[in-house]
Amino acid sequence: MKCAVHTEADATGFCRNCGKAMCRECTRDVRGVLYCEPCLAEIVAQPAGPANMGSNPTVAFLLGFVPGLGAVYNGEYIKALVHVAIFVVLFTAGVNGDLSSGSEAALWICISAYWLYMAIDAHRSAKLRQSGAVPTDPFASWGKDKPVGPILLIALGVMFLLEKFGIFSIHRLFEFWPIFLIGAGLLMLRNRMGSAT
Repeated sequence: MKCAVHTEADATGFCRNCGKAMCRECTRDVRGVLYCEPCLAEIVAQPAGPANMGSNPTVAFLLGFVPGLGAVYNGEYIKALVHVAIFVVLFTAGVNGDLSSGSEAALWICISAYWLYMAIDAHRSAKLRQSGAVPTDPFASWGKDKPVGPILLIALGVMFLLEKFGIFSIHRLFEFWPIFLIGAGLLMLRNRMGSAT
């Protein structure tokens, strides 16, 4: 029998965990028990304790003023993408939108409140991580095993490219920006209700 990784080499043993055939180079012997490297890494991997979390609430708060960076600092990558996307949509609508003066003022108040919310949320998540608790990320289950980040970036890139060629008007899309907020809120509510049951 040949090794599952090095197909030219003869197998000298089998992984106790997954049963994969391994050559001498792939074998990891732990007190007489053979493992392949991926299975051994999975077995010995331990969740980081409070001392290893490394999230400083003050640093997280300051980084939170840069859209998405506070969430990235706390290891919440899907949340960071959503924060950036919402902030870009709101900010672009505020800069380029053809809104009445009252609507424009309300939009800039929303942008300011959202900017402050990102910093406070990063601070809260960092405090939870520092205490050893795992902060609940409403987007974790939504993005698990799904290429959410690349799809979001591709969609934004396609929209901006189509606008450059005059095929699509982002300004028309920004007239419906509250729908994005409602959709994000409904998604967060659904995930929160699902995790509560």
